[in-house]
Amino acid sequence: MNYRIKFQSLNYLWYVLLLLHSVPELWAQFNIPQAPAKIYPVNDYAQVLSLEQRGALNEKLITYGNSTSTEIVLISVQNLNGEDPNLVAANWGEKWKIGQEKQDNGILILLSVEDRKISIQNGRGIEPYLTDALSRRIIENEFIPLLKQGNYYGAFDKGTDAIFQVLKGTYKNTKPSKEGSEWGGLLFFVLLLLLFLLLFRGSNGGGGGKSSIASDLLTSILLSGMGRKDGGSFGRSDGGFGGFGGGGNFGGGGASGRW
Repeated sequence: MNYRIKFQSLNYLWYVLLLLHSVPELWAQFNIPQAPAKIYPVNDYAQVLSLEQRGALNEKLITYGNSTSTEIVLISVQNLNGEDPNLVAANWGEKWKIGQEKQDNGILILLSVEDRKISIQNGRGIEPYLTDALSRRIIENEFIPLLKQGNYYGAFDKGTDAIFQVLKGTYKNTKPSKEGSEWGGLLFFVLLLLLFLLLFRGSNGGGGGKSSIASDLLTSILLSGMGRKDGGSFGRSDGGFGGFGGGGNFGGGGASGRW
């Protein structure tokens, strides 16, 4: 068996999937703004927080970042122009280079007011601790109940507290990364086939829940593929307030939800 040909075919399949996943956004793209000279934890573009609330969250997250090196950035926008919140959040984290260089310990929480959607995306250094399942649980149990009440500050405050609890003490020691195996590409291909079967079955009637789950899984695979591309890690030297903006490799996992 020629594994080189097989993996090359997988690369072609990856680009086709990425194109298909992006078709709905071709006419309604969300433009991520350029990173400011100094990146503060709170970026309230939708203006859902008061000046005092932004100040309190900034102080809280900067203090946490200085003591643990983990950088958590909160972003609110009016809408995403139809784009997937997970992809936008992951791309935003990469573009702004959130997290410390070589530690990949950035977390970005994106909230879209009109879409009523929220996403938690993290760098690969956070992945062993803040898993996809834990991110989804935090969204469902901490964020969504308060967001349904229109309490954006409470949601951000309680949600970040839950993340603190998950990550408490995790960056005292660095966990070694795992090397991939030769069979990773083949397993990736098989999973894609299964996901397509679920998607098509759901779209042909009856399987709305399964279709939604399959769509979430497909998005996760696309994010994972994005994280594997060359140049995923950054090293911006100008930094930001409290050390924010050092560089991080996003695309390793996360979750989203709506209220």
